[in-house]
Amino acid sequence: MSNKTHWKQLVNPLFLGCYSLNDGQDMTIVIESVSREMVVTAGGKKEECTVAKIKGNKPMILNRTNCKTIAKIYDSPFIEDWAGKQITIFASTAKLAGEVVECLRIRPFVTPLPKPPITDERLAKAIEAIQKGDYTKEQIFNGYALTDAQHEKVKSC
Repeated sequence: MSNKTHWKQLVNPLFLGCYSLNDGQDMTIVIESVSREMVVTAGGKKEECTVAKIKGNKPMILNRTNCKTIAKIYDSPFIEDWAGKQITIFASTAKLAGEVVECLRIRPFVTPLPKPPITDERLAKAIEAIQKGDYTKEQIFNGYALTDAQHEKVKSC
């Protein structure tokens, strides 16, 4: 996101919105839980909404369209099954009361989160665990973004 502040961040800074994304970019996030809760709108009106708590980010209000998309991605209409699942959001527009408004939508597929890097110190401990039989090479390859040198170390252990 640029160093500028979108005005909507000041109106309702408690929830994810289009202003939370970099221009034209998607964001993959992890759902911690989904529940119904009372939300105060920008106009001060209280409204019961479906809210997804997001790991490491602000919550996201889920409308009917986004709930249907999540249910389709994970083949489950049950909100309890969505905990721990990833979704990829993007900025879009929709017609609301005859006006075109910005909205967050969920892609019908998930763009995987990038693998985290592994420090050389942690890699050394992981290689020790592999040698003891407590860990596998596949777990390292699947769980971390390795440099070429780190990849070779794991392959040769």
